[in-house]
Amino acid sequence: MSTKEKIHKGSGNIFADIGVVHPERVMARAQVMSRITEIINERDLTQKAAAELLGIPQSKVSCLMNGKISMFSLDHLFELLNALDRDVEIVIHPKLKGERVATTYVLMTAAA
Repeated sequence: MSTKEKIHKGSGNIFADIGVVHPERVMARAQVMSRITEIINERDLTQKAAAELLGIPQSKVSCLMNGKISMFSLDHLFELLNALDRDVEIVIHPKLKGERVATTYVLMTAAA
């Protein structure tokens, strides 16, 4: 017996697709958390060593690396990036022509 399943194309933001309030903001935090995790892994830091470097308890490093988004504000994540010797630049500009609404996104560049 065959069942027909409807497949819906995602928007590119899972948080919008599942109805999260302010999905762009949540996606931005998730992307920044992911980058912090990558930096910790690139440096081969243990969670304990990362905690010492970041000035947070090891349990918070675990939460960070396991994507517990609600535990971290963007402000705090920016501080963690600074502790990892990363500059954070915030750029504000008019929305692009043709866009219905303005958006929030994270653009990450390679190391200099």
